[in-house]
Amino acid sequence: MTLHVSTRADGSLVIRAIGDVGVEDAVQLRQMLVHAVRRTRPLRLIVDLAAAESVDSINVGTFAATCALADVHQVAVFFDDPAPELAAQLATAGVPRWRLRRSDGL
Repeated sequence: MTLHVSTRADGSLVIRAIGDVGVEDAVQLRQMLVHAVRRTRPLRLIVDLAAAESVDSINVGTFAATCALADVHQVAVFFDDPAPELAAQLATAGVPRWRLRRSDGL
């Protein structure tokens, strides 16, 4: 897995996951998300999953937990362009569907 972090002109922090997001990446991903929410505190945190080939269940749970943490810190979290199967896994793990967005508008 590779993570790219950028900031958009509107202040949104974007974390782009590329490749397989496996159990061996769990600590790095969790630390990055917690740091973003607790320390950086952008108005919006966008996790771009368009280039994520797969995400293991540990990291799906981490994404779900990030939503709860972000709510406490008043950071809006969105997951952009997850594959349909991943979107279903995220919803099953407790990520509200309104946080799942597609750039094609569907």
